[in-house]
Amino acid sequence: MEAENKDEKPKNLAVAEDGSTPQEKPAATDNDATHSNAAAKLMKDTANGANKAGFNGRLAFAIAAAALGSAFQHGYNTGVVNAPQKLIEEWISEVQRDRTGEVPSQANVTFIFSLAVSLFCVGGMLGGCITGLVADKFGRKGGLLINNVLVFAAAILMGAAKAAGSYEMLILGRFLIGINSGLNAGLAPMYLAEIAPVHLRGAVGTVYQLVITISILLSQLFGLGSILGTPNMWPLLLSLTLLPAVFQLATLPICPESPKFTLLNSGKELEAQRGLTWLRGTIEVHDEMEEMRSEYEASKLVPKVTMKELFVNSALRSPLIICVMVMIAQQLSGINAVMFFSTKIFKMAQLTDDHAQLATLAMGTMNVIMTVISLFLVEKAGRKTLLLVGFSGMCIDTILLAICLKYASEALWISYFSIVLVIFFVIMFATGPGSIPWFLVSELFNQSARPAATSLAVCVNWTANFIVGIGFLPLQELMGGNVFFVFAILLALFVLFVLKKVPETKNKTMEEISSMFRQQSYQ
Repeated sequence: MEAENKDEKPKNLAVAEDGSTPQEKPAATDNDATHSNAAAKLMKDTANGANKAGFNGRLAFAIAAAALGSAFQHGYNTGVVNAPQKLIEEWISEVQRDRTGEVPSQANVTFIFSLAVSLFCVGGMLGGCITGLVADKFGRKGGLLINNVLVFAAAILMGAAKAAGSYEMLILGRFLIGINSGLNAGLAPMYLAEIAPVHLRGAVGTVYQLVITISILLSQLFGLGSILGTPNMWPLLLSLTLLPAVFQLATLPICPESPKFTLLNSGKELEAQRGLTWLRGTIEVHDEMEEMRSEYEASKLVPKVTMKELFVNSALRSPLIICVMVMIAQQLSGINAVMFFSTKIFKMAQLTDDHAQLATLAMGTMNVIMTVISLFLVEKAGRKTLLLVGFSGMCIDTILLAICLKYASEALWISYFSIVLVIFFVIMFATGPGSIPWFLVSELFNQSARPAATSLAVCVNWTANFIVGIGFLPLQELMGGNVFFVFAILLALFVLFVLKKVPETKNKTMEEISSMFRQQSYQ
């Protein structure tokens, strides 16, 4: 019966595969508007029905190929240098002593290590800045594949640094893997958002953050002294970042380029339809193709969006401000501060070093579990709701944590309660603020504006990450546990911003979202 109903679509809606209309529309009637509305409703209902069957093995394969090979670099290289820090600093000291014949000061050694750590963020900022150029020139899939050249170079440099007795190789390797991670942070969420059906866009977009949390946990696990966190094995620990690149190079070429990029940027309709058919596992893709054709025709009427246009055009400026603010909110939420203080909190609760390490791993595991849960919640509760719940919970948590740190020495139960607050903070972060900013930028912009907007948003995220990394320690030394009151104030402001400015994009098409911002700009 369903197949028969599909064949009864009005003939004026039929579109041939080459984009031409086989029959002219009948002459206008008095009920034209009514018929038009009914046709539009029919198209949307049919599209929704088709989309509900959108998840299949091929789409899952494409998601894994894109996310595992890209987000892994971002997460793994964020956390991999934490566990072997002492070992790397001792090696840097040895190298300098061999070169100069004098024992270097601890401040000098710390500076070199800090340079290696911070250049990862600087590379991320640079990678974010060029995301738009790479996405437009090579495509989303093409950009991800080419980006793996940087992984091979970085893995060789970091893996061979100890054997060569050159900490400069380590520093350069960290910078290159940073550029790679910055590009991945823009290209992968863009590709995932463009290949996902409308009703799965949020869940598929969350996969990027999920892989980040898993890879951070793996870096902590592999960095244990009983595994690869040893004086001889830490170079291997750093060069393991090569494996996801090999996986991506073996799997992603099998997947199609983003059908939206193929049609809207390259104008290859037949190739776009073939790609969409592969991703959906069905030839019933006419409604999605029709939506993309409409966006393609509309994009012809407007010039290519430049960085200047993002700031000048009010219909683009509003979503840009939202994306940038949400990216800043993610980094200035205090997640790095909580992670930093977690070791101190665990020691205040009189945990041994081994138990403190296990508690840190448990915290990472909780982050993974909650990100998996948010993957399902994001399509049920919506983006705005999860951002509000996450930032509000973190705001309350940081206030309580600041108070607990002040009085922790007076009673042991306060230290234990602090551990609960740390875990709760991670849960709230993983609920929405950790994952949603990465794909929200792809949802708020149409195809022509998406690369430029993604470049700016990702660059801002890495810049905020760098500022927090540089500025947090001096602030913490000045304020102690009271630093959490600063984050509480910031979180309260972020809650207000999300409440007032961030729209709900769940189950909305790109055209509906763009139309919403156009209407706001006219008011």
